[in-house]
Order: sequence, then C-alpha cells, then structure tokens
Amino acid sequence: MPSSETSAPAYRRVLLKISGEMLAGTQEFGIHADAIGRFAEEIKEVRDLGCEIAVVIGGGNIFRGLAGASRGMDRSHADYMGMLATMINALALQDALERRGCFTRVMTAIQMHQVAEPYIRRRAIRHMEKGRLVIFGAGTGNPYFSTDTGAALRAAELHADIILKGTKVDGVYNRDPMRFSDAVRYKRLTYQKVLQDGLKVMDATATSLCMDNNIPIVVFNLNVPGNIRRVVCGEDIGTVITQGVEADTSA
Repeated sequence: MPSSETSAPAYRRVLLKISGEMLAGTQEFGIHADAIGRFAEEIKEVRDLGCEIAVVIGGGNIFRGLAGASRGMDRSHADYMGMLATMINALALQDALERRGCFTRVMTAIQMHQVAEPYIRRRAIRHMEKGRLVIFGAGTGNPYFSTDTGAALRAAELHADIILKGTKVDGVYNRDPMRFSDAVRYKRLTYQKVLQDGLKVMDATATSLCMDNNIPIVVFNLNVPGNIRRVVCGEDIGTVITQGVEADTSA
C-alpha cells in the first residue's frame, strides 16, 4: 500500500463499502441527517481530488435479512426486503451528495426504473470516467449473498484498485475490542489469515473473491472525520489485507 501523506490520491478508482448501521449515527435505526451529511462531504472531497469512486451501501439500519430469517421468516423473502432497505439508503446518500453539487447515479441489481438505473457494468464504468459518483444498491440482486459480497463483486467487475471498508472501529483485531481490553489490532493481514482465523472483516465469500482477484482491502474507522481522504491518499491507517504478507499486529 502506498505510504504518501500528500493530498494527491494514491488510487485511480476505489470502491467504498458503507454499512447501513453507519448511516444511523447515534440513533439505533434509521438515517441520521448529520451522519449521512458528513459522509457525503467526505466522499465529495475524495471525488474532487480526481479519484473515481463508487459506493456500495448496506441496509442494516432499516432491515437485515439474516435478522428476519432468525425470527422465522423465509430467508429469501427476508433478503429481498434487506435489498430494498439498501435502496432507501442509496437514494438518501444520492440526495445528500447532489445537494452538495455532486453528479451521481444510483444503480440497482433489482430493476426499479422509476428511481434508479439497472446495473450495467460498462455503463457504471462510463459514469465514473465522466466524474459521476456511482452508488450501488440491492447488493448482488440475489438472496443469501451479503452486501460485502456485492462490494467485492462490483470491485472486481469495475477493476477497482482497492476496497475501502468503513466501520465503527479502527481496523481488524484478533478478538472483539468492545469486549476484550487486551485485543490487538492488526496492521497487515493476508486473505488466508482472515479466512483461517474467521476474523470479522467480510464474510468468507467476499474475502475469497477479493483474494482470487487480488483486490486489496483497507478496514478503517469511518467515524473519524477525514479518514476517507487519508486512506485514498495512502496514509497508513486501519488494517490492510493483501496477498503474501505476514500478519502484523504492531500498532
């Protein structure tokens, strides 16, 4: 990973994965105006640096398919409901970005012509080449696949240089830092280590897809203002997951 701390982007094309929970801010559910507004400002800042950026957004702040399935709902039915929740978030982020002067496109894996374009790979690439921010909703369009897998799939299709996974913590730990005070953060990991140890980065399907296509992942704290720009400009924050490096827990 580049180590430059200048204001120039270190990557030409990035895919940012934002979980739905991040949009809730300090609320338990729903969309917090201050949170989505700040994320929109930071995404615009990165776009203004000349970086092509696409966003995959989750729906856990509204409805999570796995949660519905755990309460007895049919899994496919619950997952489709979760995909619709991601579309609500995608449209909310589009509105926040456009109110800040950004040209955007929402693309969906489930057709809904009145509110979004159907996902077409070549069209998505063309939008980014023209400087438009592309927001992907509805995951892969299939039940049983997470939005993390959707992010890995879109990154591979669009030839993204890197996946930026914004979370509530500052990287990947050897165990839950919310529960264990002696948890240690990794600075570097391999895909194999993530899969072997079951580390909570992305689900196994998403991690394997990144490994097969050699797409680096950076896990970082999205709640720290300016962190999206810092990662895009190559600053050494969060946890970097790539091929062929030993696990490094030095902080």
